Amino acid sequence: MTPIPLWRAFSALSRQPKPWICRECLQLPKPRTTQPRTFTTTQHFRSQAGKRTWRKAFKDTAERRKVAITVTLVFVAGSTALAFSERARHAYLAAQRSGRVGVTLALCVNDYYWVLKKDADPDYKSILATCHKRCADRTLKAMEANGSIFIKLGQHLSSLNYILPSEWCDTFVPLQDHCPVSSYESIEEMVLHDTGKHMEDYFSDFDRRPVGAASLAQVHTATLRSTGEKVAVKVQHPTLDEWSKLDLWLTRFTFSTLRYWFPEYDLTWLADEMEESLPKELDFREEGRNAVRAKAYFARLPTHPLVIPAVIWAERRLLVMEYITGHRPDDLAFLDSNGIDRDEVSAALSRIFNEMIFGRDAPLHCDPHGGNLAIRLNPARAAPRNFDIVLYDHGLYRDIPLHLRRAYAHIWLAVLDVDEANMRKYAYEIAGLNDDEFPIFASAITGRDFRVVKSEAGVVQSRSEGEKRAIGEALGEGGLLSQVVFLLAKVPTVILLILKTNDLTRSLDEKLQTREGPVRTFMILAQYAARSVFEERVEGITGSLLWPGNLWVYGVAWASYAKVAVKLRVYELYLSGRRRLGLRAELMPAAAS
Repeated sequence: MTPIPLWRAFSALSRQPKPWICRECLQLPKPRTTQPRTFTTTQHFRSQAGKRTWRKAFKDTAERRKVAITVTLVFVAGSTALAFSERARHAYLAAQRSGRVGVTLALCVNDYYWVLKKDADPDYKSILATCHKRCADRTLKAMEANGSIFIKLGQHLSSLNYILPSEWCDTFVPLQDHCPVSSYESIEEMVLHDTGKHMEDYFSDFDRRPVGAASLAQVHTATLRSTGEKVAVKVQHPTLDEWSKLDLWLTRFTFSTLRYWFPEYDLTWLADEMEESLPKELDFREEGRNAVRAKAYFARLPTHPLVIPAVIWAERRLLVMEYITGHRPDDLAFLDSNGIDRDEVSAALSRIFNEMIFGRDAPLHCDPHGGNLAIRLNPARAAPRNFDIVLYDHGLYRDIPLHLRRAYAHIWLAVLDVDEANMRKYAYEIAGLNDDEFPIFASAITGRDFRVVKSEAGVVQSRSEGEKRAIGEALGEGGLLSQVVFLLAKVPTVILLILKTNDLTRSLDEKLQTREGPVRTFMILAQYAARSVFEERVEGITGSLLWPGNLWVYGVAWASYAKVAVKLRVYELYLSGRRRLGLRAELMPAAAS
């Protein structure tokens, strides 16, 4: 027989003693009684008393229900107030933003993890391309939903056609024009918070509709109250301060996770670059200093038709500039209707940005996309150079170390001379690249297939659709992509920004649809690179130039530079003559050699 549990024993002490019953007997079902129920008078009164007790209990329940409803309403109201408090709102939105990134990242990692295992499938290329597109669409939706610096990241990724498959780059292209617009009320509140003054204290008139919007800021036209001058006012999106740190962390987390699952695709250098550059871009005082410096530098070069709006004053999230407007460089209808030669615009852009890359102590503008440039008609300049190039958005600048400038000049001269030995030599000097890594680097800096780079004609020939397709397919297959990503992780960050600048200017040149193709722009690049090498050789001379040895070194250096400069000048005279005769420009044999 099983002993009685302690709890049953203690319970028994508080009740009247009952006769002992076997534990097994307790488990037997009780027999139903068949005797009819009879009600006595006493039982009737007890029943009526029970009804009264029930009615009283019902009334008590109704009162309790009223109290419960009141307490519930108070609780809901309190919870609602808490939900819409600033701290709770921020926590909720932060979780929402993080959740979007986390879910999208998990889905993409899982997608690629299983697709990459199918490399033996005969349709692997098609399967992988579909996966690229599917993951790119998924990522685009998350970026658009989160906004903020994710738009900036997407814009940057869309230009990395030497790293990412075309499915990713093409999918992110809409982000170039898909930028948030902040309300006037939020801007007014931000200005009051930052400066302690209202907008009316600064401006007698302020157009509430922005004339342009970007991922980090938007631009309005206004009139200064103090002088009556019309100005352009660049205001930062107020929400950036709230989310920039979290978004940078999410970017770092994303690329670190990708590296964990796919070590051959290490893109953490992108996160490093964003963490370095974004705080500077978010401080408009830094942008103001960059603009002043670039304006002063090009003031010494009046032959360059570059116009940089003057900075009137700057706060951390507010920048007031001279109002200068124009048309996008790819607005071909505007160029043609005003008699502006597309080829001259292309040449001017090439000179400006090669000066930034190869000029000693020149500041490098690292974001020269179509939205940051404008072309305006300038009748004071004689045709065909009757235009100005306006350069906006000076938030992302870099200073190139002198030794990297010169090594980069050497490698480009070797590329243009199809001198593979020197290409390899200076690739090693720039980033310590070995012979196996060099072909990929050569393709990255030129944007061309390596077979074209080392061919007799070289990179001066136009890119064919077949070449573009071959590069895209090679990246899409994954093997070349992993090699490029691994390689770029070894390259100094400033070189990556130079590559970005080259890619953007190359894209601008292609959109201009010039008659001459890339020949002239490559010859301009060669002139600036040769000048940089000439300066290096002259600085290496010690002692007086009258010494025969020094004079010889100087003469050889000058002759090397003059050879390139004279070739470019002859080619430009040739183009000018053909233009006057109404003939289409063609490549001269001398230009290709």
